[in-house]
Amino acid sequence: MAQIRFNALQTALQRDTIKVEETGRRSELFAKHVFNDSAMRQYLTSDAYQTILAAIEKGDKIDRQTAGHIAAGMKEWAISKGATHYTHWFQPLTGSTAEKHDAFFETQADGSVIEKLGASQLVQQEPDASSFPHGGIRNTFEARGYTAWDPTSPAFVYGTTLCVPTVFVSYTGEALDYKTPLLRALQAVDAAATSVARYFDKNVSKVNATLGWEQEYFLIDAALAASRPDIMLAGRTLLGHASAKGQQLDDHYFGSIPSRALNFMRDLERECMLLGVPVKTRHNEVAPNQFELAPIFEEANLAVDHNSLLMDVMDKVAKRHHFKVLFHEKPFAGINGSGKHNNWSLQTNTGVNLLSPGSTPMKNLQFLTFFINTIKAVNTHEALLRASIASAGNDHRLGANEAPPAIISVFIGSQLTAVLDELEKVTSGKLSPQEKTELKLNVVGKIPEILLDNTDRNRTSPFAFTGNKFEFRAVGSSANCANSMTVLNAIVAKQLQDFKLEVDALIDQKGMKKDDAIFNVLREYIKDAKRIRFEGDGYGEAWEKEAKKRKLSNAKNTPEALKAKISASSVALFESLGILSKTEVEARYEIEMEEYALRIQIEARVLGDIARNHVVPTAIRYQNVLLENISGLKAVYGKTTNEYTEEPLRLLEQISGYIREINQGVAAMIEARKQANVLSASERAMAYCETVLPHIQSVRKNCDKLELLVDDQLWPLTKYRELLFTN
Repeated sequence: MAQIRFNALQTALQRDTIKVEETGRRSELFAKHVFNDSAMRQYLTSDAYQTILAAIEKGDKIDRQTAGHIAAGMKEWAISKGATHYTHWFQPLTGSTAEKHDAFFETQADGSVIEKLGASQLVQQEPDASSFPHGGIRNTFEARGYTAWDPTSPAFVYGTTLCVPTVFVSYTGEALDYKTPLLRALQAVDAAATSVARYFDKNVSKVNATLGWEQEYFLIDAALAASRPDIMLAGRTLLGHASAKGQQLDDHYFGSIPSRALNFMRDLERECMLLGVPVKTRHNEVAPNQFELAPIFEEANLAVDHNSLLMDVMDKVAKRHHFKVLFHEKPFAGINGSGKHNNWSLQTNTGVNLLSPGSTPMKNLQFLTFFINTIKAVNTHEALLRASIASAGNDHRLGANEAPPAIISVFIGSQLTAVLDELEKVTSGKLSPQEKTELKLNVVGKIPEILLDNTDRNRTSPFAFTGNKFEFRAVGSSANCANSMTVLNAIVAKQLQDFKLEVDALIDQKGMKKDDAIFNVLREYIKDAKRIRFEGDGYGEAWEKEAKKRKLSNAKNTPEALKAKISASSVALFESLGILSKTEVEARYEIEMEEYALRIQIEARVLGDIARNHVVPTAIRYQNVLLENISGLKAVYGKTTNEYTEEPLRLLEQISGYIREINQGVAAMIEARKQANVLSASERAMAYCETVLPHIQSVRKNCDKLELLVDDQLWPLTKYRELLFTN
């Protein structure tokens, strides 16, 4: 095993950089492999084009005859791009994408052959629903499920395959993917936000949720990664002592991008341009060999699809450059992990960002309405929002002095805090002319300054306002954005619905003017949601104590956090908006609890194998070296013990102690797994969290101690200094 390590290191050091030149304008490459508006105009009839446009913009249904025309045009376009196959591309609850390729090739009754893509093939297919996570919705003998075309996300050609974005549902109609509930949540927030936006502009007929994700990741040489069973099987290092040099000098963040990494990025960005993924930013992140890329904001459904596609493309491009890309939230202990900040806002069909401060009283009243309602939504459903980003990987990252804590709070900055404090002081049910004037002057005078970035940023806040959007910083790097975006859009939709009812009641029943009614409702929301606002250090122990006083939830692990998903209030929320039924909510809870347990189970099994079959035998081999050394010293100096044998004997004793601790730890870990495996899904997840995970940490600790004692030439595993500083 030690030889594998050194061979891998030699291979990594001898890598030649694959040079990728950045030639040509991005605008000329962008979306060339996407069946977008330009392609549809060229390959579809006028009627077919108008029909699909209505489906995208208004949600109108596409009849089968028109779908046939669209399929024929899409096929011709795809073939012109070199496609030979097509697939329904969907996002099951595995966390990755899924696809089954079929050739356009078909035989006819007369023996001739043609390329064909018909309406039925475009609109619907039948993958095996029982073979994907389903939470008990499907039995093995009830395998049928359906994928159905989502025309709001354009088809694209990747390699030689036409990929058609689809939803995935069971035979009985339950959602088995991430996209279906997201689309439902986006419809809900569209309807609710549009009705509220029309208080301020009657021309608003649609509101889109927008999303800009920031993807963090690690790049590790493929040979070095392959020499580590834990990286290959668990996606992270399960043992390994910290390198003497890590990120403590802050010299990697925003530093000069290494040549190999830069060429990978160039290749990746070219692929992204062709696929219509509008990547814009690239840079070194804080930890060594950690990087980030970010796109321009897009409509949320498309942005989620693009992030899922990007992660798949990154894997493929990384292999071309002899890299292994790591999306795990905490692949290395002792240095920063990776997140996927979700920047969210609401945009009207009239081109207005509803979370952007304006320059007039009316525009700022509109801004405050959506701004305060969002804060109120987070306050009401903070536990559910925490559950939306829960995972075994993210548990290692949240609250680890590098990422937001597990306590959900909202940061808005000092200027907006002052504005809300002023609004809160208004006490009368009906605003006086003087109060209206003061509010208008204060709001107009202060809010536009935010556009100059005079408000600070708080990297310890999980949900921060950053000028014209909210940044949900707690999302994990390996997560599908749809999970958190479904919850966020759902809670905002419900809150806006409630707001509209309250305002209309004041107008209709108490005869208040619209502005007075809005201000009065917002004032009460400011008071109600004050507990969720926090401007200080989210890492500090003082905030944890304060959050407890405020009765904010603090679920420090996934099994605890996920309980909020099946609470009566969460189920009622999803059902009232038509996003998820109780059956679907409970199924997803079951799936996520089971996945958590399985991931910890895999890690425990991998670590047990490495500890017993690699680390312990290596330590024993080194003990034999020490014993030979001690015997030789005794022979030379003629004494059983002497000053020259003291140090080898002490080292021998230390190593023996760690070997004993490792073997006992592995045995205890196996026994804990056996006891956990007979429990129900939820109990099993909690048992893995409370009993198995501590053994993993204990075994790791002792293995890492041995790494410092055993001869480097014998140590079997590629070390942190090699993984993080070899590229």
